[in-house]
Amino acid sequence: MGKTKRRAPRGMGGGKGSQKNMMKQIQQMQAEMQKTQESLEEQEVVGTAGGGAVKVTANGNKLLKAVTIDPDVIDEDDVEMLEDLIVAAVNDAMAQVEEMTNSEMGKLTDGMNIPGLM
Repeated sequence: MGKTKRRAPRGMGGGKGSQKNMMKQIQQMQAEMQKTQESLEEQEVVGTAGGGAVKVTANGNKLLKAVTIDPDVIDEDDVEMLEDLIVAAVNDAMAQVEEMTNSEMGKLTDGMNIPGLM
């Protein structure tokens, strides 16, 4: 008695075509995400503190590009205040970058919850 292989009826099982289509969609999304990440690197945000006395500029890749300090806020007797203003300005800029990144990437994922993506 020979063994015969059973084949799935047409239209059922297999799914190679749908797998190829899914892989193609994933590759397109990856390409779009790469373009978006490159675009984000070129965008800049300015975080401020102390009513604009301290400004930091960061790009969408979370790299600081510039720090500007109003000379009037520099007090040799209160260096701690200046340090706090710098930290606050950096945190403001990073929050803006995070919001910008989530917004741009959210457009690509269209509400999909992909762990580790953002």
